[in-house]
Amino acid sequence: MSNISKEQEILIKAKVLDHLIEHLKERNDVQNIDLMNLSGFCRNCLSKWYVKYAKDEGFDLDYEESRKIIYGMSYSDWKQKYQTEATDEQMNKFKDKK
Repeated sequence: MSNISKEQEILIKAKVLDHLIEHLKERNDVQNIDLMNLSGFCRNCLSKWYVKYAKDEGFDLDYEESRKIIYGMSYSDWKQKYQTEATDEQMNKFKDKK
């Protein structure tokens, strides 16, 4: 890795993030509660991080705009099409992790 420049490293990381975002767009069967329980982050977390770092770079991006980038559609549309009701087991696991 020592021969990779900082610019190349940033480009690689950007491509990895793009791949992750596209993967999550395709995997609408994976619920955010499951992502949170397994990894500690979800699509909404990615959206918040997107806003934070866009603002750090001087871009005025709001949370709903970033959700469209991460979800590939408005969050309300995604919820209507793909979100299922969290089970008691999922919610208990989430609460236990906090």
